[in-house]
Amino acid sequence: MSTSEQQQSPQHPQEPQRFGDFVAVRRHSDGGHVAELVLDRPKAMNAVSTDMARSIAAACDALGADPAVRVTVVTSSSPRAFCVGADLKERNSFTDAELVRQRPVARGAYTGVLDLPMPTIAAVHGFALGGGFELALACDLIVADATAVVGLPEVSVGVIPGGGGTQLLPRRVGAARAAELVFTARRVEAAEAASLGLVDQLVDAGQDRDEALALAARIAGNSPVGLRAAKRAMRLGHGLDLRAGLEVEDAAWRSVAFSGDRAEGVAAFNEKRKPHWPGE
Repeated sequence: MSTSEQQQSPQHPQEPQRFGDFVAVRRHSDGGHVAELVLDRPKAMNAVSTDMARSIAAACDALGADPAVRVTVVTSSSPRAFCVGADLKERNSFTDAELVRQRPVARGAYTGVLDLPMPTIAAVHGFALGGGFELALACDLIVADATAVVGLPEVSVGVIPGGGGTQLLPRRVGAARAAELVFTARRVEAAEAASLGLVDQLVDAGQDRDEALALAARIAGNSPVGLRAAKRAMRLGHGLDLRAGLEVEDAAWRSVAFSGDRAEGVAAFNEKRKPHWPGE
């Protein structure tokens, strides 16, 4: 990440924690409540190699275990791309046996982002294709700038989306729309992506990171216990029938109803002050 990018961030990030050569984590705001997971392989437009996949998974493990982190923002240090997907140059050198061995490593990167327990936001600019778009789809919200180009082109090279795309895209835009996008392998530019619901917020060119961090800061002002429980309820309840979904919600409600955050939230409301969340 460039010095100019660091200076432009209003969130006053701490020094980054490195996970291998291609991934960094920065913690923003008071107490590090907003974390930024930086895809940092700019020369390859963040093509996900085996080493990078391991680093993404390791960074997600660390973030998931950190109770101070209330929101994670996935960003890119490449000026041209969020992520162009799998490193096909590396894949071209694999034997079939090596590809089989690499598969769990690749999956670990995508499930690492998907399984983060706190709300997650992708800040997308430039190309977000194949596995790159799947990393964004694994997040709860996607903020994209006007340069964004998204898509799942895997069938055009003889494979299928393997980072969750066949499951996450229908959940976002519906089965028929997802089928058209996957089967045609077409790339979708920013304005159409916003109109189709492929991204949630469209911002001016160069503003995706700042807007995503600002959104994260607003979310992080809420109860960390409540945020994680709400995400858990929505994720686990999705696709269930209504009655089963309400049971999932009730279990999540019970997990927060007697928490310190609930007590503090009610007290702060009645005392007309800002809550100081204990996070438990």
